[in-house]
Amino acid sequence: MAKTGKRLNNAYEGIDREQDYGLSEAVSKIKGAAKAKFDETIEVVLNLNVDPRHSDQMVRGVVNLPHGTGNTVRVAVFAKDAKADEAREAGADLVGAEDLAEAIQKGEMNFDRCIATPDMMPIVGRLGKVLGPRGLMPNPKLGTVTPDVAGAVTAAKAGQVEYRTEKAGIIHAGVGKASFSEEQILENVSTLVDAVLKAKPQSIKGTYMKRATLTSTMGPGVRVDPHSFTAA
Repeated sequence: MAKTGKRLNNAYEGIDREQDYGLSEAVSKIKGAAKAKFDETIEVVLNLNVDPRHSDQMVRGVVNLPHGTGNTVRVAVFAKDAKADEAREAGADLVGAEDLAEAIQKGEMNFDRCIATPDMMPIVGRLGKVLGPRGLMPNPKLGTVTPDVAGAVTAAKAGQVEYRTEKAGIIHAGVGKASFSEEQILENVSTLVDAVLKAKPQSIKGTYMKRATLTSTMGPGVRVDPHSFTAA
């Protein structure tokens, strides 16, 4: 069995690793255990009863957190002319067309979100093998392929979070910082989980959310009773 360090052992004091806590109590314990010298990120991990290898069981979407994530989001936009100007005015960090595509092909990936106008997709499509594995490929279903680039940039900068199931049916997403109040973290977590619950594939019968955990960058994982999400 792997050994845990003294710091993590201390962080687990008062936390039962086998207990499912109510959401409010779990948030309180996570905040209390976040004692690093920097502002730790609070993350929610959801284990769903889905197999994302089947297209009809892929759970993916975006949600606007009421209190943002506390992170600075770098946004790249594929656009030309007036749309490029709109993106820059909205705060996009990188804006371009063929030049931006060439930079990405060279490995220059200094952004967290990629947005494109529909007419740019022939250029962006050539980057599928680079952007796809990193979850950065623009997608109309996620609002990242849109003529409203200004609105998309503003939403991304304001704390819009993208969620998607990984191979084991797990979703993990940042929902705030340890410096947030318990109420802010609670509302952000509830908003994200509500979106995931509403995105339940019709083909899934029975239990949808198998496990849920809250954790911080340097802190312990606290199990959350999935039923407490609907109560919240």
